[in-house]
Amino acid sequence: MTDPLTPLQEQIAHLTRMVEDLSEVVARQSREIDIMGRRLGLLLQREAEREAEGAGTIPLADQRPPHW
Repeated sequence: MTDPLTPLQEQIAHLTRMVEDLSEVVARQSREIDIMGRRLGLLLQREAEREAEGAGTIPLADQRPPHW
């Protein structure tokens, strides 16, 4: 006679493994987001410094191309 709890135990084991896998994915993504946030902060800081250095000039995006 088969134990009626066996299918439930198998399902719980499967769901537990899935939760652990998803937890690892979320932790990895959190680390990646933190790294990207720091990189973005550095890029914004660099751009702010670059704009401060060239305060008297026209931004490159607003300059007319040399062939005009």
